[in-house]
Amino acid sequence: MNFRSKRKQDFEIFSNSFSDIMFFLMLFFLIVSTMITPGAIKLALPQADKSPQMNKQTEKIAISVTKDLKYYINDKQIQFSQIEPELLKIKKGNVEAFAIVRCDNTIAVQSMVDVLQLGNKTGVKMVLATSRKEKAR
Repeated sequence: MNFRSKRKQDFEIFSNSFSDIMFFLMLFFLIVSTMITPGAIKLALPQADKSPQMNKQTEKIAISVTKDLKYYINDKQIQFSQIEPELLKIKKGNVEAFAIVRCDNTIAVQSMVDVLQLGNKTGVKMVLATSRKEKAR
């Protein structure tokens, strides 16, 4: 007794719509990933009316100071005493290097000045990051 049918069934899966969906998802994630800020450390930056544009060809060092006085260089937490050796190490590799100092707007000015003095001492150009000031109407 043979219960199998004589017609053989072929199954097809149309993948055109799947490839379109995957293409759009890839585009979405590429666009969203470029919108993410490089500094993942959350800070409330001080505000200024204008900010100068920096040359993108030189090496940038991001120094962040949080409101509880934790120090970061390029998203790596370090002690205050380690900032100067790190700056010297980076300065040795690139003479044109500069540091973007991102300080929380609630910290004491002296903490910010201490970091800026280390840059002065090592010869690394320091730039203070600010957010755009909202215009009063």
